[in-house]
Amino acid sequence: MIQLFQPLPLRQLTLPNRIAVSPMCQYSARDGLANDWHLVHLGSRATGGAGLVIFEATGVTPEGRISPHCLGLWDDAQIEPLRRITRFIDSQGSVAGIQLAHAGRKAGTWRPWEGKAGSVPLEQGGWTPLAPSAIAFDEHHHVPQAMSREQIAALVQDFAHAAERARKAGFRVAEVHAAHGYLLHQFLSPLSNQRDDEYGGSFANRSRLLLEVVDAVRTVWPAELPLFVRLSATDWVDGGWSERETVELSAQLRERGVDLIDVSSGGLAANAQIPIGPGYQARFAERVRREAGIPTGAVGLITEPAQAEHVLRCEQADLILLARELLRDPYWPLHAAEALGHRLPWPPQYVRAAQRDTPIRELGEELD
Repeated sequence: MIQLFQPLPLRQLTLPNRIAVSPMCQYSARDGLANDWHLVHLGSRATGGAGLVIFEATGVTPEGRISPHCLGLWDDAQIEPLRRITRFIDSQGSVAGIQLAHAGRKAGTWRPWEGKAGSVPLEQGGWTPLAPSAIAFDEHHHVPQAMSREQIAALVQDFAHAAERARKAGFRVAEVHAAHGYLLHQFLSPLSNQRDDEYGGSFANRSRLLLEVVDAVRTVWPAELPLFVRLSATDWVDGGWSERETVELSAQLRERGVDLIDVSSGGLAANAQIPIGPGYQARFAERVRREAGIPTGAVGLITEPAQAEHVLRCEQADLILLARELLRDPYWPLHAAEALGHRLPWPPQYVRAAQRDTPIRELGEELD
C-alpha cells in the first residue's frame, strides 16, 4: 500500500492524499487582493493532484504582509477573489487551505526579483513594522516598533477576524504561521523577544501570544475543520528557540485544538548556519510527532517520490509539504503516482495525452 496516496482524516475533513502544496509567497497581489496569477498558480497544483493546496502567507493586517504585494484578509473585499480560487480547487477534488500570518519585523520587504535587500523605504511605500522588541532583523530592515499590550490584544482579534473571512472564502484548512522568523515566532524566540512583561522572559510568557491567537482562531474556526500551526523547530543559533521547546509547545497546542504541526526550522536569525540537505527537517517532524503526540507535516528539500514515501512509512510525519519541487513541476503528484506504481487519475481533459502509448492521430486536431 502506497502511503503517499492514502487519505488523511482530520476531524470531519479527509484529505484525498498526503501531498500538500506548502505556502509560497508569489508577491503578485495588489491591496492584498488575489488575482488571475493566484488562480492559475494555485489551481494548477490542484489539477496536478495535490490533496491540499495551502495559499501563501496571508496578512491579517496591512502591516503584517511580508511585502506590499502579498495577499491579505483584513477586509471583506478580499473574500470573493479568494473564493473564486477555492471553488476551482474544490472542483478538482483538492482541499484549499490558507496560512494566516503577520510578518512582524520582517514585514514590508522588496520582492525577491527586484534585486534589493530588506525593507522598502517609507517614502516608497514601506512602513515601520511591529515586533515584540525594537530589534531589527538585520542592517537592511527597519528597526521595528515594540508592540504595546493594546496592540497585542488587537492582533489576537485580527487573526480571529481573518479566520472568519477565510471560512467565508471557502477554505477548509487554516494554518497559523508561527515560524520562519515572522511575528509569532519572534515572540517565541529569546533572540528577538526581550520584553519584561507577561509576553517575554520565560517559555510560558514567550508562548503566550501564540496560544492566545490559537484560542481565538479555534473559537471562530468550525469545530469540524482542522487547524494547523507552522513552527520553526529550532533557530539554529545557541540561545534561541529550541527543539525541546517546540515539542513542549506542540503538546500544549494539541490540547488547545490544533490538529497538525507543520514543522519547519530557521528564519529568525540572519546569521544562522543551517546544514541544508535532502529531507533535513524531517527529523524535527518525527520528534514532535513522537514526543508531543500530534500529527505532523514534513518539509525541507523533499523532492523524490520514494523519499516522500519513506518519510511516511518510517512514521516521521503524516503529511508531506512540497514547495520548490511543485514550482518546478505542478504535476508532481501525478508523476509520483506513476513512479510508485499507484493509479492516480489525471484530469479527464489530459487523460489521452497522459497515456504515452496513445497514437498521435487519436489525440485529435488540438495536437496537430
